[in-house]
Amino acid sequence: MSAGPPFGNTKTGGHPVPASGTEIWDGMADNPESTQEKASREATDWLLLLQEEPNDPTLRRRFEEWLKESPVHEAAWAATQRTADAIGATAAAYGEQWGPYVARKEDEGLQPISAPRRRTAAAGCANAAARTRRRGLKFAALAAMACLAFVTAPDVLLQLRADHRTGTAEVSTLRLEDGSLVTLAPESAVSVAYDASKRRIRLLAGEAFFEVAPNPGRPFEVATQDVHTAVLGTAFNVVREEGGVTVAVEHGTVRVDYEAAFPSLSEVLEAGQLMTVSWTGRTLRGNRQASQIAAWRRGQLIAHDQAMETVVDQLRRYYGGTIILPDDVLAKRRVTGIYNLADPVSALNAIAQAHGASVRQITPWILIVSDK
Repeated sequence: MSAGPPFGNTKTGGHPVPASGTEIWDGMADNPESTQEKASREATDWLLLLQEEPNDPTLRRRFEEWLKESPVHEAAWAATQRTADAIGATAAAYGEQWGPYVARKEDEGLQPISAPRRRTAAAGCANAAARTRRRGLKFAALAAMACLAFVTAPDVLLQLRADHRTGTAEVSTLRLEDGSLVTLAPESAVSVAYDASKRRIRLLAGEAFFEVAPNPGRPFEVATQDVHTAVLGTAFNVVREEGGVTVAVEHGTVRVDYEAAFPSLSEVLEAGQLMTVSWTGRTLRGNRQASQIAAWRRGQLIAHDQAMETVVDQLRRYYGGTIILPDDVLAKRRVTGIYNLADPVSALNAIAQAHGASVRQITPWILIVSDK
């Protein structure tokens, strides 16, 4: 007999025990559970129960029995721990929506049972967390995860530094005083510093496409941290990523300088060429058709043998919530394809399915990508 996690609305020995027919909203259709899905659900239940009663020897023994029953249980537990760690490090800004969501689920008649006490929950989720302590354990798991994901404040420093910013799924085109155009991708930010001798744009976050009005006597430069892209008249794309900067030229010529690298870097790119510069100074060059550069302006994500984590990072800008990719092995798999940015969830599902993975929606604003 399985030693599955105790949950439900009756108690024995101070702990909830299984109650058949106990279900809550999980964002998915009512499909039969696979072995992996059942193990993943039970692992989440165990995570919450062990946090509630970390010193209970009986609970710990039952958990160990469940864990040893099957390699599937061990894999599900490891994935659940990685997911919990990832959620704990995730920043988003939907706390004001989570409260009404909890209240709505309360009105739908969730059964009251004991639930874990989130000692580290942020103050912004205090009221929602208090409600979930009186609701079903599975829903409490969702609430606890959502509170971890949806309470951090916006980047105030970025707000102060930026002259122009875009939000999730927002694309904005700016016309500068010299006639140059800057198109900002979602969740991007720039500052503008023009004077009589130089035009400088600083890419503070995200991605931008530049169409530069020629003026040889007044050079145009895009600074991304210490990587500088200098032009006279051209159109090019710059992406600021966690590991460095990627510059791609649609037409014209640019020079990419990185004096902080050792040795210092200075390379010229022409139409159809791109280069990624890591913060350590390593470079990777390639070629693209002009029509594929900054395809996001046309609502397309074009991936060329890129790591899944890099592609998912791009999709995050178009999804009004949080996408979690906790599996390091899956994150490194290579992705090639064309995806519709107007429907980031379908794009994410297509990417996952191509690699034998799946996407789980655990609240309206949290998606988890994991191996099936």
